[in-house]
Amino acid sequence: MKYMLLMQFSEKNVDFPKLDEWKPEEIQAHIQFMKQTNAGLATAGELVDAQGLAMPETARIVRSHSGGAPVVTEGPFPESKEWVAGWWIVDCDTEQRAIEIAATVSAAPGPGGRPLNMPIEVRQVMAAPPTEL
Repeated sequence: MKYMLLMQFSEKNVDFPKLDEWKPEEIQAHIQFMKQTNAGLATAGELVDAQGLAMPETARIVRSHSGGAPVVTEGPFPESKEWVAGWWIVDCDTEQRAIEIAATVSAAPGPGGRPLNMPIEVRQVMAAPPTEL
């Protein structure tokens, strides 16, 4: 079964410390942890994809507009405090295994090497129902 693990924060710079407060070696340790975790998942055949996302102020909301060009709203979006910082899609046998993976990435090191204990949302990827041709 495939699961999406969403690194989702409640507010910018609240759940995740400001990057300009990290020492360069702390950023490197964090990135190295993520690379090693992803490599281990790939070796186990569980990693489908993983990506980090730019900060929320670079986001754009696009909505189709009947009869015209789409409407594009630029961030930041003050009405929405939550934001997604990155995601993984994993293919594993059980939801429990997806939760174990989420717990691992949640504990990525932050400033001072302390675990960040980031919130990771775990959601099963839906499969489309079979269609008749």
